[in-house]
Amino acid sequence: MKKYLKRFFIIEITILIISISLVAQQEKPDIEYVLYPVSKIQDAKLSESIARGNEIYTDFCMQCHLPDGKGSPNVFPPLAGSDWLVNKRKESIYSIKYGLNGPIKVNGKTYNSAMTSLGLEDEEIADVMNYIMNSWGNTQKKMVTVEEVGKVEK
Repeated sequence: MKKYLKRFFIIEITILIISISLVAQQEKPDIEYVLYPVSKIQDAKLSESIARGNEIYTDFCMQCHLPDGKGSPNVFPPLAGSDWLVNKRKESIYSIKYGLNGPIKVNGKTYNSAMTSLGLEDEEIADVMNYIMNSWGNTQKKMVTVEEVGKVEK
């Protein structure tokens, strides 16, 4: 009986060591997340909007634009490092508010898929815009406000 327990114990230890080494050898993902201390850069109002926008992004946008904001190649454009998002602020708000059809060029690449209206309120649109414009390396100097979103009409 002692021999049996001793062998069992040795096998268990061996399995544990192999498991630990396999987990330790797993490759790290290519994605590098950097958390910026928003409170030092932006005011409290923007920080609160970004936090609300994060929840909205998770619920409505992440399925297509992915958790890292890089989009789906050849289908949904990236939000991370997006020149279209920065250079076409009004069009970005419009696309969230009313949807978007037809080709757009993002970072030199053409995307031609449809984005339906998400049915969000103006405050929710401002919040999600503030989130995506301050995430994944994106930064903005001017906060998107409810008033600015309200001025964008169909």
